Amino acid sequence: MPKRAPTRSDHLRSAIAQEAARLMAEHGIQDYLVAKRKAAERYGVVDGPLLPKNTEIEAALMSRQRLFGGNAHVSSLQQQRRVALEAMQLLLPFEPRLVGSVLAGTATEYADIQLHLFADSAEVVCMHLMDRRYAYEVLERRVRLTAERQVPVPTIRFDMGDETIEAFVFPRDGIRQAPTSPVDGRPMRRAAIQEVSELDADSAPPLARSV
Repeated sequence: MPKRAPTRSDHLRSAIAQEAARLMAEHGIQDYLVAKRKAAERYGVVDGPLLPKNTEIEAALMSRQRLFGGNAHVSSLQQQRRVALEAMQLLLPFEPRLVGSVLAGTATEYADIQLHLFADSAEVVCMHLMDRRYAYEVLERRVRLTAERQVPVPTIRFDMGDETIEAFVFPRDGIRQAPTSPVDGRPMRRAAIQEVSELDADSAPPLARSV
């Protein structure tokens, strides 16, 4: 059966995805929905079915990084992963897991390093950082555990050198169930310190490897 020829709507969806990827890469927007809405505004689109999925924007971002990022993207990602490993070693008592764009290999230079921690309370993590003379900020983020259920999660932000760490503090048993990814709705990939160490040792990010 012959492939369906792309329609005007297909081209428009692709253009919006490309523009959203550009905004994320060049302007530091980390939220897919925000980037998507700004890109749609440029094209005068308000119709939901014409908007690209987050997976389409991620694919456009990866393609853009291959084409334009070059060694600068690889170097930036390696630096982010090295700092992630340093932060995980600092937070080792809380079974840290790396998540998000730094793990996936799609992080822009503006991306925060996101970790999941597991502790009896966020206060325990704060005391741990305070004892080691780290200034921090405590926020609350909502994460989606299932398609129907969102929960508030305390989040601790602090700097390590030029990078910002965003650590989500889950209960101890939260290690058993990963939240759903904002990109594809599947359980988020989480990487323990050993896997991150192996990523750091690799000269190429996942998006640059051949399959």
